[in-house]
Amino acid sequence: MMVLLCFACKDQTKTADKDNTVNQETKLTAADILGNPDYTAISYGGYRKTTREAQPTVAELKEDMKILAAMGIGIIRTYNVQLPHASNVLKAIRELKQEDPNFEMYVMLGAWIDCKNAWTGQEPDHNVESEANAAEIERAVNLANQYPDIVKVLAVGNEAMVKWATSYYVQPDVILKWVNHLQELKANGELSKDLWITSSDDFASWGGGDAAYHTPDLEALIKAVDYISMHTYPYHNTHYNPEFWLQDEQHSELSEKEQVDAAMQRALEFAQKQYDSVSSYMKSLGVDKPIHIGETGWASVSNGFYGSKGSRATDEYKQAMYHKLMRDWTTEANISCFYFEAFNEPWKDAQNPNGSENHFGLFTVDGKAKYPLWDMVDQGVFKGLTRNGNPIVKTYDGNLETLMETVSVPPTKAEMESH
Repeated sequence: MMVLLCFACKDQTKTADKDNTVNQETKLTAADILGNPDYTAISYGGYRKTTREAQPTVAELKEDMKILAAMGIGIIRTYNVQLPHASNVLKAIRELKQEDPNFEMYVMLGAWIDCKNAWTGQEPDHNVESEANAAEIERAVNLANQYPDIVKVLAVGNEAMVKWATSYYVQPDVILKWVNHLQELKANGELSKDLWITSSDDFASWGGGDAAYHTPDLEALIKAVDYISMHTYPYHNTHYNPEFWLQDEQHSELSEKEQVDAAMQRALEFAQKQYDSVSSYMKSLGVDKPIHIGETGWASVSNGFYGSKGSRATDEYKQAMYHKLMRDWTTEANISCFYFEAFNEPWKDAQNPNGSENHFGLFTVDGKAKYPLWDMVDQGVFKGLTRNGNPIVKTYDGNLETLMETVSVPPTKAEMESH
């Protein structure tokens, strides 16, 4: 059985040293947390149904926070404040802190940014921002001020500048405008001076890909944020840019497991190359600031591009390999990696239950721990914890042989061309 490394566990001496009246962690800033292996990062959405109209309750969110804290997660990322979800997450964390002064969880709070006519059925105008953006930023500011002990980062937009986000993307000047606005609030004492401001976007949007993104507004944005939050998805590139993924004919002498393991190593190197490309572009501007990974992940189910009739990237074994490789690399390099994501969210592709977007979680909706976390189940990390009333147990009833029957070797170039 493949041995998987657990999430970095928090230094237990920290708890013992806490002042009884003032939690030392309330004084921690983003600068203390990001890149700190004691505060493992993850992307979080608590939606359990096929629609976001079914908002998770505060009790359900508290259930999830306890599970994540048990894993050693110290900071989570949320995506918008249009809906009650993020504010309820903050409320849940505060209640948990009131119940247990040693409970600790921080938040990278996302404000969703759109272009004009996004999601309306009308033609999106990518050169004009949505009228809703100002209110979204205002809500985020209010929450950051309401929960300064919890909210340590504000992120303006999610994949809001990348041009394949055709439904809603904006030009960098929109993100720059709001980042500058938030930095001014900090300078004026209307936001904590320790709050870090960023935007979380695809590596290409940060200058790591096509030179078409290299604009004066992007240069100004890179200089305005406190750090760069970049996304990298080798998983999606197994379909869209599969050169790194496809098997070389000469690898056929390797066992199937060895071929899969080699492919996952190539996936790690693909992510590292994208990270390095953003770093190189940033440094070419004379800028040197932290770069953390705002999103990366690997789905465990797909009936589309990444499934058995496509790139064959999808199963829990590959998910576990990718998770381990990314955690090992980023922990060693003092990079925060907001791994996508904690729990499956079935609303993401509601009409297609086996669509990959529904299956990026390390847990299923009903609280089963996927293969990346089987070792934690064995170690009793989740003992006494439940999700939706279900104890945390392993997928596949813990039968590795059954799981491995779902694992396919990546196709060769010739196979892909014949499809």
